[in-house]
Amino acid sequence: PRDAPSSLGDFLGPRVLPLLLLLTQSELGDGYCSRILRAQGPRKEGFNEFRLRVEGDPESYHPGSTYRVTLVASSSAYFRGFILIALREGREGGQDDDYAGRFQIIDEDDTQFMTNCPPAVTESTPRRRTSIHVFWTAPPSGSGCVTLKASIVQKRIIYFQDEGSLTKHMCERESQYGDSTERPLLDCCACGTAKYRVTYYGNWSEKIHPKDYPRRANHWSAIIGASHSKNYVLWEYGGYSSDGVKQVAELGSPVKMEEEIRQKGDEVLTVIKMKAQWPAWQPLSVRAAPSAEFSVDRTRHLMSFLTMMGPSPDWNVGLSAEDLCTKECGWVQRVVQDLIPWDAGTDSGVSYESPNKLTQAPEKIRPLTSLDHPQGPFYDPEGGAITPVARVVVERIARKGEQCNIVPDNVDDIVADIAQEEKEEDDTPETCIYSNWSPWSACSSATCEKGKRMRQRMLKAQLDLSVPCPHTQDFEPCMGPGCSDEADASTCMMSEWITWSPCSVSCGQGVRSRERYVKQFPDNGSACSMPTEETDSCVVNPECNPSSCLVTEWGEWDACSATCGLGMKRRERMVKMPPADGSICSAEVLEVEKCMMPECHTIPCMLTPWSDWSDCSVTCGKGLRTRQRTLKSPVELGECTEDLEQVEKCMLPECPTDCLLTDWTEWSDCNKSCGKGHMIRNRVVKLEPQFGGDPCPETVQRKKCKVRKCSRGQGSPEEKKRRKEQREKRRSKQGGGREEVTTEHPGCKMRPWSSWTDCTKLCGNGIEERLMTAKRRFRSAQLPSCKDRKEMRACNVHPC
Repeated sequence: PRDAPSSLGDFLGPRVLPLLLLLTQSELGDGYCSRILRAQGPRKEGFNEFRLRVEGDPESYHPGSTYRVTLVASSSAYFRGFILIALREGREGGQDDDYAGRFQIIDEDDTQFMTNCPPAVTESTPRRRTSIHVFWTAPPSGSGCVTLKASIVQKRIIYFQDEGSLTKHMCERESQYGDSTERPLLDCCACGTAKYRVTYYGNWSEKIHPKDYPRRANHWSAIIGASHSKNYVLWEYGGYSSDGVKQVAELGSPVKMEEEIRQKGDEVLTVIKMKAQWPAWQPLSVRAAPSAEFSVDRTRHLMSFLTMMGPSPDWNVGLSAEDLCTKECGWVQRVVQDLIPWDAGTDSGVSYESPNKLTQAPEKIRPLTSLDHPQGPFYDPEGGAITPVARVVVERIARKGEQCNIVPDNVDDIVADIAQEEKEEDDTPETCIYSNWSPWSACSSATCEKGKRMRQRMLKAQLDLSVPCPHTQDFEPCMGPGCSDEADASTCMMSEWITWSPCSVSCGQGVRSRERYVKQFPDNGSACSMPTEETDSCVVNPECNPSSCLVTEWGEWDACSATCGLGMKRRERMVKMPPADGSICSAEVLEVEKCMMPECHTIPCMLTPWSDWSDCSVTCGKGLRTRQRTLKSPVELGECTEDLEQVEKCMLPECPTDCLLTDWTEWSDCNKSCGKGHMIRNRVVKLEPQFGGDPCPETVQRKKCKVRKCSRGQGSPEEKKRRKEQREKRRSKQGGGREEVTTEHPGCKMRPWSSWTDCTKLCGNGIEERLMTAKRRFRSAQLPSCKDRKEMRACNVHPC
């Protein structure tokens, strides 16, 4: 056996210890962790029995993210104790700030924090084990590189490596998007406002996530979110779910979440809403990805949203406090992020369609991992990363107001700002059905000047000829291809108008204003003569009296109630200030109007999955079987030409075939010319029985016959001998009779052959046999001459 390292001999002794070295009381206290790190045996070359693994095997960590850390032995190895610790790069472990991130215990019966070295994790009890699991939350941004180390106690030897399979080195992940920040800034220094479009691409499909995929009810719930300040948190890892988050996670309903958002008042700038998606995935050529627009400003520069994976216990995806303000006092141009599901901590189910099982006490929000539960749809015994179920793209589409970013604008920034910032409400009549817009044409300007580009669409149907169908062409401003990052300063270029400010009064007639700014001054240094501000009158609640109330702007229209043809849609607003006299607000808070969807016959059939195949139409041999599916979409949506039933051939084992015989022959003449005799008839086997068919019946029959009575002593001895020989000849020709017909052998008379037995196999070379037994033995017979006889032959030689 291998000797223990000399530096550990005094500590380990003859018995197997827990992972920790047994230090004397005088050695406990300050610096205990660093002494553990120094107390290690020499590294074993080629050591690969044990491995420290971080879920997904990342090369870098995301600040604040939680990872599952696994210490695992090979199939033939085990360990009794361990230490797990995370250090900043280059640190010795002697100071509190030498440790990076924090561990979280998963199973208290298996792991615990060390009593005298709290940042480290060790075993709860010393015993044989092949793996342990803990969570590790990465340190905040700016912490630099981190080293996770593990030590192993196996028999009398401690392994502790500074490199190799028991050490994991990771550095902080750099921002994927050049000017976005990794965590919310304490104070955003950007000026003006910015407008963004968020687009949600669901990628949760049976092809990519096949395990237990719910075919019948898969969907994304309605998306709900907001742009908000740092003082408001919709949801976050390590936090607890609010009632609104719980309602989204368990029921897919955004109602409570929207109430919570709107109650935050000035902490929220824009409420983000997108409709639900049934089913969860369809090609983009069939269904466009849902999107919504929102704005941010200096105080409300964070964006969060969430949506439920349905069906599921309480699983969501989303972004939490995505910061769109940059360190350079500008606005992020684009964010692209892949999303994995997270657990809201309100239901303990482990699979998509687990029955409702509320947690005993609310648990913290955490990301799902591939090692959560063997019955989970994302389970991977190797602990690999979960394949993302969605991707979100956030793109800046406009900036408003004076910008103060340190980094100069590039061409992309200029083009984004001169694009149409506020699209007018679509006034297309409901009776007009159009094709999709064509791609934008090239810019009309060939130089670095402001121009226009165009797109078109076709009118597919005009349901009411008395109502005109406008807007088959659309134009927007653009910059010519000659632009460079250094803007041409020869013209006075203005930004688009910022949206109107709120009315100056809450009741009655007031004033509203809007602004724009100079984007480019003339090269001669003169001032621009174009106005940068304009005002307009506005009226709010013209009948101002104590019973008047103040209401919010109308919310977005809900999705149309019909998937095709004519339906209804609704929108709501809320009472911001009730009447001063305590009466009920008389303002309308709900509005309903008609909506027109594409013609119903253009909607593709919605069908249930195929049923299981029916039983074969026969019990043996060749037959048919069928399967069906039903139409889910209403018949009134149009005729469905898809097949609702399928038929295919089926084959069962061959059917039994009975024995087939010819007809009986005529009866033969009587075998005697006088006295009592018999006559026989026979038939021949045309087809032997197969596959368990009925066996062949008798093939020979006999019956008695009587001619005239014989006279005694009639005939000479020669005549009697001649008649006997004739009888023997007839017997030999009529062989195949039953028991009455005998065969003579030296010393005995034998019974005739028995019928052939059934074949031992229905197919594939079977065997059948028949027997001949002795009927009478003469006294002079020798024993061997009267033995029973047996014959065997092949049968059913055809292949199975």
